[in-house]
Amino acid sequence: MENRKKFFRSRNKLLLGVCSGLAEGFGVSPALVRLYWIIGTAGSMILPGVVIYIFLWTWMPLRPAQSGQTDFGGS
Repeated sequence: MENRKKFFRSRNKLLLGVCSGLAEGFGVSPALVRLYWIIGTAGSMILPGVVIYIFLWTWMPLRPAQSGQTDFGGS
């Protein structure tokens, strides 16, 4: 049986939750992932970074709500 990580979009999000979800999956700071994403997107002439972000937004499911958590992030 494979031991694969499953990535989810984060409910603790700034925009669409993609960078926060990647940060949670890799165990790093969301600010660091956002910084690298901005640098990578700017370095790739914007379009590829935006297309990849949109792809990840549609591909990554939203993290299931924990018990007692509302859709608005409250507890």
